[in-house]
Amino acid sequence: MVEIRGNGRTAVLPPVLVGLVLSLFPIAYLHVSSVGELSPITHTVSDYIFVDNGSALLAVTAMSLAAASVGLLVALVRSGLPRQGPVALLMGLWSAGLAVAAVFPTDPTGTPTSFSGAVHRYAGAVMFTSLPLAGWLISRTFIPSTTVRRFSLAAGFASVAFMLSHVAVVGPGSGAVVLGLFERVLFALLYGLLFALTSAVLRREVTS
Repeated sequence: MVEIRGNGRTAVLPPVLVGLVLSLFPIAYLHVSSVGELSPITHTVSDYIFVDNGSALLAVTAMSLAAASVGLLVALVRSGLPRQGPVALLMGLWSAGLAVAAVFPTDPTGTPTSFSGAVHRYAGAVMFTSLPLAGWLISRTFIPSTTVRRFSLAAGFASVAFMLSHVAVVGPGSGAVVLGLFERVLFALLYGLLFALTSAVLRREVTS
């Protein structure tokens, strides 16, 4: 395992970056392979379980992303972040939410909500709320990074927009179904936030 050292502290950041990058490949493949089958505007990322090999590929993405996030939390704690504070809790909820959402798949659009679908949705709500809050708290109290703060705020607004976009699904005649678009914007911002956090921890290790 490659390690980056700074004043006696060790940050295990290369595996975090590898995990983040690897998590992108399965979901990128699903976007390309399902062209004409699912719409990135109206269908959520979770709907890729209904295409060939979708469940396995989505699980790889979710678990790689969860593992990278846990590694990032370890790096933050080793850099001085309190391991029992609110940030650690929020980062843990984000990672757990990814894993739970992978284990409990969503329901097909327009069908009654099953137990699995309900768990999936609540796990999504938890994870989409937790990471933006964690990033904002880190930027305010631990690592003063403007980039992290901006990604956190943008992801927070995108999370609210994504949750509100479900109104068009549960309420007939409520408007155009664009929850897939909002979710993809949200995921892009969350990835940006995770990369920004990793970079911020690296700079802290190198300069301290």
